[in-house]
Amino acid sequence: MDLGVRRASGLDLSNAPIPGSITGLVSGIDNTSRWGMRGVEDLGGGLKASFNLETGIAADTGQPINAAKYFDRASWVGLGSDWGRVTAGRQTSLLADTVALTDPLGVRFASFNPAVAITGLSAHGLGIEYGPAGSSAGSYRLDNSLKYVGNVGDFTGSLMYAFGEANNSTRSRYSKGAALQYARDALTISGAIQTFQANDTRKLEGWALGATYRIGAFRLAGLLGDNRANTSPIAETRQRSVSLGLTWSASPAIDVTTAYSRLGRSRTGRSDDGYGRLITFVEYKLSRRSKVYGEFDITRWRNGYQGVGADSQAHGVTVGMSHSF
Repeated sequence: MDLGVRRASGLDLSNAPIPGSITGLVSGIDNTSRWGMRGVEDLGGGLKASFNLETGIAADTGQPINAAKYFDRASWVGLGSDWGRVTAGRQTSLLADTVALTDPLGVRFASFNPAVAITGLSAHGLGIEYGPAGSSAGSYRLDNSLKYVGNVGDFTGSLMYAFGEANNSTRSRYSKGAALQYARDALTISGAIQTFQANDTRKLEGWALGATYRIGAFRLAGLLGDNRANTSPIAETRQRSVSLGLTWSASPAIDVTTAYSRLGRSRTGRSDDGYGRLITFVEYKLSRRSKVYGEFDITRWRNGYQGVGADSQAHGVTVGMSHSF
């Protein structure tokens, strides 16, 4: 559970650009508020069964984040052994898995984090359901999906396929992807590509490439993302993002994380636009499961990305607490 008091100027409490300022209590700033169940059963001979059910919560109101899908964050069952693991159900895309490994912010402030929103496609802003996402706002998680993950030495490979389940069609709203990860000592490198089909000829294609390196008390991270989508038979939107960041473990109890992201967007028949965003967290661990934090962010929009009437610059400050149970 994560709640914080937030004061924002140029943004509302759902992070949409606005004129003016607002103050309120917000859920999920440092980490998304959620609850669920997961388990593993040893079947013998190295074979294990596992499952995961997880739902997002707006902790400030007690409401589910997604009223249409109770277990909106995860709903899968799987089997695994030395040959790898196969899981089936609603689960994260391979782009999202790469973001989770290499995001400079460590997936903090997911609803406002450009690495999650744009590179991971949790909020692509295209208004079309690409793949079986159950949403026209993002494709971070997919229904009806199969995922295989296997390891060979320092390498981990992944394959994913999601069924669109449309009558008389094997391609409507389907998705497919592949990913490869290398991890050894302090270095992790991860990359993924994935294609998402709409319920017609329109498609969304994206890739992500990121790396992290730990040296002493510091974690360095960088993440690149690119996606392009057919928004109509004659129009295309392309979004390119880069995120760089640093986490400093100043002491066993204190972490300082800062990251800068830059987004560029081009659309058929329109001027290019985008934004730059800096987000900083200071966290103090009260225990292994509880911490308090302070957050600061500043966003500068380019070429009217924020829309008519909203301020050309936005900033916010949050003070909150997170508890894992």
